[in-house]
Amino acid sequence: MADDRRRKRPTTATGRLFRLTGMTTSIATRVAGHQVKGLFQSDQSKAADREKLLQHIGKEVAATLGEMKGAVMKVGQIASQMQDILPAEISDQLKVLQNASAPMPFHVIRRQLERELGAPLNELFTRFDEQPFAAASIGQVHYALTPDGAEVVVKVQYPAVKESIDSDMKHLRRILRLGSLLKVDEAALDAVFREIRNQLHEELDYRQEANNLEHFQVFHQDQPWLVIPRVFPTLSSEKVLTLSYETGTALDQVDDAHGFDQSTRNQLGERLFDAIGQQIFQLRAVHCDPHPGNFAFRPDGTIVIYDFGAVKRLPEQDAELLKRLVRTAINKEWGALDTLLLELGARKKDTRVSDDFYAVWIELLLRAFDNEPYDFGDSQLHTDIMRQVKRTPLEQMLKFQPSSRSLLVERVISGHYWTMMKLGVNTAFRPNLEKAINAAAPGD
Repeated sequence: MADDRRRKRPTTATGRLFRLTGMTTSIATRVAGHQVKGLFQSDQSKAADREKLLQHIGKEVAATLGEMKGAVMKVGQIASQMQDILPAEISDQLKVLQNASAPMPFHVIRRQLERELGAPLNELFTRFDEQPFAAASIGQVHYALTPDGAEVVVKVQYPAVKESIDSDMKHLRRILRLGSLLKVDEAALDAVFREIRNQLHEELDYRQEANNLEHFQVFHQDQPWLVIPRVFPTLSSEKVLTLSYETGTALDQVDDAHGFDQSTRNQLGERLFDAIGQQIFQLRAVHCDPHPGNFAFRPDGTIVIYDFGAVKRLPEQDAELLKRLVRTAINKEWGALDTLLLELGARKKDTRVSDDFYAVWIELLLRAFDNEPYDFGDSQLHTDIMRQVKRTPLEQMLKFQPSSRSLLVERVISGHYWTMMKLGVNTAFRPNLEKAINAAAPGD
């Protein structure tokens, strides 16, 4: 069935619209049936049916989005990482979208590349591998050689991706509004979708990504252990980006067998933590796609970061607010923390949260950032958090909601928790955390 779906991938705007409309209509019908049926059920039966409904919705959305390239799949990937936007039953089903995407036929890529760069492929490159070594939701990456012999990677955006954003987002937004499936404030959800939409528009402009690469290179120029690919401007455009070929070991191979002992892995973890902290609180612009494929590592302690299309720029007041949130959490100042969460938009107004609630949750969330070494390789923090979610009465959890101001920063932090686990880092991060929030931004 999955293979049949891939062969029937919609390739036109009309085809995409038809497929998304069909999905939305199917889900709306199921939700309506669930609501009518619920009028005649006990609370226990209603809850069990709701869980099955959400699982079915998750499977249907994942299957439909998995057939498509572009914004709709990208948003599905983002949503799969964000338990505070979607119920776990849905986000768990969407995790399949995080895996590698099937590549586009090479003739499509060649046509796009030649149209963007204005010359035949054999005049632009002396070698161009037809088989991509990476394919994602909005583009794919090919190895090539320039006429002067430089090894490069060429990132080519799929045709018509940008034009489909508004339609794709409209349909996904409609799914999230169905009935009472989501207990999220409408204004907060609208703000979250605006944030994702704006981020996607920026990510689809490869000229902006080229600017991002140069911006981050300047910021990290005194950190030779952080490698950021170099842009080839004459071989780049809005939809094609040519970069220096930078090698490194994939995250899942960073182990003793590949030359990474425990001290090296600890060093890599601390350097990654410091780099992200500096980006958030000093540069106020952070690489916000923590997918493992965007990072590579070397046994000498070097980190290579790829793909600077997804960059979150933080207004000064937001960066300062996040600093204050961390400080109040460390100092266990629950009243001040609650006020700051309300200011951030992560707490619903006209509700009250007890100090005991914050004490339990902050202990969990700061457990990996203590003065004593924390063994990420043996971490059960994610399991403990899910246990605590189940223990906490639903009415307490519903006092919180996603904030567009911190959404992408939270994605970075939660994503790199898994990076630290896979690296098997075992070190004390409290000094690094203190250094990050106490460092002044340039010009402050």
